[in-house]
Amino acid sequence: MTLPPHNHVAATIDEISKEIIEQLQEDGRRSYAAIGKAVGLSEAAVRQRVQKLVDSRAMQIVAVTNPLELGFTRQAMIGIIASSDINSTADRIAEVPEVDYCVVTAGSADILAEVICTSDEDLLRVISKIRGTEGVVSTNTYTYLSLKKQEYNWGTR
Repeated sequence: MTLPPHNHVAATIDEISKEIIEQLQEDGRRSYAAIGKAVGLSEAAVRQRVQKLVDSRAMQIVAVTNPLELGFTRQAMIGIIASSDINSTADRIAEVPEVDYCVVTAGSADILAEVICTSDEDLLRVISKIRGTEGVVSTNTYTYLSLKKQEYNWGTR
């Protein structure tokens, strides 16, 4: 996930904001009026809170797609060992268009990057691009064979 530019607006994540987030996780197209009714706020108050949550990067409102249905038949997680400046290397990896998720880790890999590709040939091209990125020492690719669970409605616990 590439985060939108941060404009330094702080969001207040109180219980009502958490309830709004949960309402939108259940149905991202739910109206502000319906959310307001569920959480006890006016439509305008919900609209304002949602905008603050988005502006502060506490939340994104996006359409979640099924990559297979859109022709992206090959997904993989790539474990990356970096030479020195792990954060700069991760920033460069995050710029690769096929990378949809990139994190710095404390495990056996310095960086994990999820990629979504159209074919095995496309995956090979992306792996080569990542291996050629400044700061990358080595990679280990875990090709997805079967997706068992992928959810985005984990709430605000």
